[in-house]
This record gives sequence, structure tokens and C-alpha cells, in this order.
Amino acid sequence: MSDNTFSLAELMIVAAAEAWRDDGELLASGLGIIPRLGASLAKLSHNPDLLMTDSEAYLVEEPVPVGPRGDFQPKYAGYMPFERIFECVWHGRRHAMIGPTQVDRWAQTNLSVVGDYARPKVAMLGVRGLPGNSINHKNSFFVPNHSPRAFVAGEVDMVSGVGFKEERWGPGMRRELMSIGRVITDLCVMDFNGPGHACQVLSLHPGVDFDTVQARTGFPLRKAEGMGETPYPTAEQLAIIQRLDPHDLRSKQLKGNPRGIRTAEEIAG
Repeated sequence: MSDNTFSLAELMIVAAAEAWRDDGELLASGLGIIPRLGASLAKLSHNPDLLMTDSEAYLVEEPVPVGPRGDFQPKYAGYMPFERIFECVWHGRRHAMIGPTQVDRWAQTNLSVVGDYARPKVAMLGVRGLPGNSINHKNSFFVPNHSPRAFVAGEVDMVSGVGFKEERWGPGMRRELMSIGRVITDLCVMDFNGPGHACQVLSLHPGVDFDTVQARTGFPLRKAEGMGETPYPTAEQLAIIQRLDPHDLRSKQLKGNPRGIRTAEEIAG
């Protein structure tokens, strides 16, 4: 057990690593510092079969630290250009953790626009590769600010990534590769494995109660069977995270770099 001085970012990294626990030999892609550190921790702790790249063009035998590499020398295991990435994507051999701007009750995601598409309040990156990725392989979500603006009451403003809404699936569209993994937020861990793909809370971060999570979510949530507290990072996990992030970039991913164990006042504020 750790000495309880871990940060919220470190708690979320450990929670994110669990998303890849049972994947076996899949290409793990964590998009962003916390998801990437989560995937790297998964490979070094409980799923050594995960495939990872150096974020350029090669597979590596061990995760590459984030930030400036200094004298670190990657251990290359093979060539992985975009052509081979797409082969993994199209055959469902990838599990990415993405950072959507909006998520709805059907697990549909939006990273394109907020507001009406013709006259949006905010225009972002566009759908990029998410339509093809979401229909062809598993995706987990990382949402650093759990709020009704992220987990919206109705449908997302633009469906960039597919989910479980039946009306969005046309006749003959293949669904066997589409899958939703875990949802990691600053309040809890969720998935969409409830009855009828309902969103359910798997664990609450220290100091957080279910009512707070529900109040900050625009659609009804369920309590998963056995819902408990998100496990604390162990001393071994914290040492691995420090090695993977020697420049402490993780501390800059959440506003104020909160503690992992928070009071109700800290969570409310």
C-alpha cells in the first residue's frame, strides 16, 4: 500500500491501467498524458503482452517515458508505420483511451463541435479518425472534469464516435468489433455494461459519493454490483509512474494538481 500521499492524477493513472488488464496482445493507445501512462503501467505491471509504439514508427519492448527522453534508448521490437496501425485498427486489434468532449447515455462521443453544427458555440478538432476507430475497435474514455457539460443530458451535439443507440445503426452495419471499455473521470470509474448498456459506476474515488457523481451527470447512472472505492496506487506502481514520467507532466493534467484523497469540500469546490 502507498503512504496515501499520491495525487489524483496518479490515482487516475492506476485506474486507467485497469482498462487494459485482460486485453492480451492488442495495440494499446493512450491519447494524452494520463491515458498513455495508464497504458504503459498496464504493460509493466499486469499485461506484458500489450503492444506499444514509440509514438513515431516503431514497436517497443517497453514503454517510452513521456516528455524529453534525454539519454533514454528505446528497445525497438519492430516497424510500425501508419499502414500497420491501420491494419490493427481495421481488424479490431487495438484498444485506445480517448478524451471526448461529450459523452451521452448511449456511449456516443463528440470531439468535433459544441452547439448546433451549422453555427457551433465551439469548433474543435473535427471527428478525425474516431468514426472508423470507434466502429472497428475497443475504446475507453478519459474525462478529466466530470460535469453535465461532458456527460450530456441528451444526445451529443455531434456523433463523432459510435455507441449503442439503435437508431444510429443502419441495416447491415457490422457491430462485432465495436466495444466500449472503461470511463475514467476525476470522480469515479464507470463502464457501459449495465442492463441494456446502461452506464454504471464501478468505483468512487476517495471522498466522492454516488450522489455527487449523479448530480454531475446528465443522464441516470446505476451502481454496479460491488461498487466500492477506487484502489489506491501501491508504492511499486508509484515508482513505475515516476520512472515513466520523470518530468512530472502528470501534475499538470488536472487543475490545481489535487490530492488523491480529498475532502467533500475539496470535491465540491
